[in-house]
Amino acid sequence: PAQLGAEVAAGALVVDIRPSDSRDREGALEGALILERTVLEWRLDPTSAHRVDGMRDPGQRVVIVCNEGYASSLAAAALRDLGLTNVTDLEGGYRAL
Repeated sequence: PAQLGAEVAAGALVVDIRPSDSRDREGALEGALILERTVLEWRLDPTSAHRVDGMRDPGQRVVIVCNEGYASSLAAAALRDLGLTNVTDLEGGYRAL
C-alpha cells in the first residue's frame, strides 16, 4: 500500500475490482479504473475488441485492488495467464490503505 502512489506516478493503471456495494460503503479509490471482477479479463486483454482504451501493451503496469487482497491476487494471476507481464495486486487490498 505504501508504494501505490509511486506506482501511479510511474504510470501504472490501478484497477478497482470491488463490487459496487463495497465501493459505496467504504469509498472510492481516486483515479482507479473500475472494472468488476466478472468483466476483468476481456476488458484488460490487449487482444480483446472490448478492451478499455489505452490497454494495448501487455507489458503495461497494472495494479489490481479488491477489498482485502485475496480476489485481487487471483485476478492478477488470471491476467498473467492472458499474457499481461507486469500485473500485480495491492497487498491487503483497499482496506490496507
